[in-house]
Amino acid sequence: MALLNLQLKDFRNIHHGRLVPAAGINLLVGANGSGKTSILEAIHYLGFGRSFRTHLTGRVIQQGEPAFTLFARVRQHDDSLPVGLSKTRSGDTRLKVGGRAAERLADLANILPIQLIHPEGYNLLTGGPKLRRAYLDWGLFYSNARFFTVWGQFRRLLKQRNALLRQLRPYRELSYWDQQLVSVGEELSLFRQQYAEAIEPVIRLIAADFLPEYDFSFDFFRGWDRQTMLAQVLEQGLERDRGLGYTQSGPHKAEIRIKARGMPVQDLLSRGQLKLLVCAMRLAQGLYLKTQSGQDCIFLIDDFASELDEHKRALLAHRLTELGAQVFVSAIDVAQLSQMITRDNSKLFHVKQGEITETQECE
Repeated sequence: MALLNLQLKDFRNIHHGRLVPAAGINLLVGANGSGKTSILEAIHYLGFGRSFRTHLTGRVIQQGEPAFTLFARVRQHDDSLPVGLSKTRSGDTRLKVGGRAAERLADLANILPIQLIHPEGYNLLTGGPKLRRAYLDWGLFYSNARFFTVWGQFRRLLKQRNALLRQLRPYRELSYWDQQLVSVGEELSLFRQQYAEAIEPVIRLIAADFLPEYDFSFDFFRGWDRQTMLAQVLEQGLERDRGLGYTQSGPHKAEIRIKARGMPVQDLLSRGQLKLLVCAMRLAQGLYLKTQSGQDCIFLIDDFASELDEHKRALLAHRLTELGAQVFVSAIDVAQLSQMITRDNSKLFHVKQGEITETQECE
């Protein structure tokens, strides 16, 4: 997968923008506030249906305009597929895939597997379990054909159970939903455990490049005690759940716990080291996806030089080049991107006050 072209209209400070990227490395250079991160944000929007910078749609739409529109043509095997997304200030969203209206953001996500590395990315390790659960679920979305269906079923059943808990319904009414929740929840948990076990050695392999001084351990926590069946956990916790008004244990509490030298990594590593571990985790997902399905990720890297010394930047650049993925990487100055420049398959774009200019092919 790769973007063959990208068009932006009224997105942040970009009124009309267009670029034809290289299949390999694309360097985006410009001062702070120039719009280079907005290009990464737009690509992320096409792949996830949301921004990585804000949850407020109004902040993404150019001031004075009613909506933003994004359009891209995506390479799929030997063909290309047009995709588009438009969003209004009121939140109305229009999607198009292959020239036809689409209803689900998952239809776009399925076409554009995207990995993001940015200055706040260490939150994957320092933030709540939801972020690490999302990490597992991203991998499963692309590697397990049943995952999205099972994940959706579980979310609906959990919502129904929580509604009944708040209504203080007797257990006989809850038991029907619990039986279904257990069946779907255990399948979802098994998927996550299998993916966690499969991705761990890939992360460890890449992390050994970035942080050779540490040996990392990864423990998948399924969201409830591993010695107890989910049905038993739900029944035993019923009164507690009623008091809280929601289900406290289950797959919706799953995560991966990562340690080094017997300590949680967020308590041991510096922020720069945490960022390197996150880089390894993102690269591992890209490598695993390519190995399993032959599908490439698109990598978005914002502020390439942030907290990475020259040696670590060179390692990251080498790993990305080795993957053969399409990469979009931003920096204030082209000198910060010297490790990313390859003899072929690279392009350099200057961004200034929302204007995008292809300067030259990198040499």
